[in-house]
Amino acid sequence: MKALKRANQLKSWAIEVGFDRAGIALVQPSRTGAEFLEWLARGDQAEMAYLERRQEVRLDPREVLADASSVLCVALQYHPLVGSEAPGGDLWPRVARYARGLDYHLIMERRLRRLAERIHESYPGTESRIYVDTGPVLEREMAASAGLGTVGKNTNLLDPESGSWFLLGELFMSLEVSPDIPGSDLCGTCTECLDACPTGALAEPYRLDSRRCISYWTIEHRGAVPPEVRPLIGDWVFGCDICQEVCPINTDAQPGDHPELQLPDERELLDLTGLLGLNREQYVEAFRGSPMKRSKLEGLQRNAAVAMGNRGSQRYTPALITALDNEDPVVRQHVAWSLGRIGSAEGRSALQQALVTETHPEVLNEIRSALEGTD
Repeated sequence: MKALKRANQLKSWAIEVGFDRAGIALVQPSRTGAEFLEWLARGDQAEMAYLERRQEVRLDPREVLADASSVLCVALQYHPLVGSEAPGGDLWPRVARYARGLDYHLIMERRLRRLAERIHESYPGTESRIYVDTGPVLEREMAASAGLGTVGKNTNLLDPESGSWFLLGELFMSLEVSPDIPGSDLCGTCTECLDACPTGALAEPYRLDSRRCISYWTIEHRGAVPPEVRPLIGDWVFGCDICQEVCPINTDAQPGDHPELQLPDERELLDLTGLLGLNREQYVEAFRGSPMKRSKLEGLQRNAAVAMGNRGSQRYTPALITALDNEDPVVRQHVAWSLGRIGSAEGRSALQQALVTETHPEVLNEIRSALEGTD
């Protein structure tokens, strides 16, 4: 009874510091470790080599904190405002919802630290460690064990009431508390997410192939995006929400009351053209505290160029022509590709001029391919 009372107390404290839900799981070896190793063996992690490191900790979270016996898992709801209050323009609707406001790592880490301090004050001698998507933790499995949801066919954690629009954090503790009861499968025979994925990244239920995932290509990948992948990205600039948007579990999910996660006014006016034209100082100022900095300026401008090309509107031609002088060769590559895809006379003329002045071999190849495509 003491462990159960303590568990309820800790979960109520988690709500008080600003989380939407909380649950408790025991710290024990992973039940899905074999599947994780198979995922790595297939190469589904793409170039994210950090997922291959410290496998022993991922497979046995007891390695995270020597005396840890339980983990307090927390969820922060980020589903945005909808309808007339949703962001407009050609940029923000194609930025994953979680990334439009302040970096969730900052928000959740602060709240978890406050929570840890309260636990230490009430239970002296308790050791703890905080994670927010920053360490070798199979957090979805852990959160599922804590009753915060069940893993869906799109590999997101699903909750009957909250849908999948929530972020996860963990507080490992050397404190004996009663665990929660895991939920049951919510997907049934539904395959909406698999059918809707434009790149086939959900190769089969409960498996994500990062090599085909729009979020991977627009966030994690560095350098040029392969030409065959660019059309599949569509006009997504940072991440992708398609598999969540079509999920029936999300139909009635309510937004969380966290203004920090909403798109700030000073960033809302930025569009694709503005993003492509940012210099380094403007980028630092515009994206201060934003999770979109994960892609870096070059990655965001690369993605903006691809989005323009896939939209195919000639109104982007002047901005793309200007960006042929971008200091980064990867950005220039994708600008050339987009001008070729749009195919305007002005764009072709600019590409021909760039063919004379450009010195980077990969950019030159891209310009030649673009010109061939506009013949």
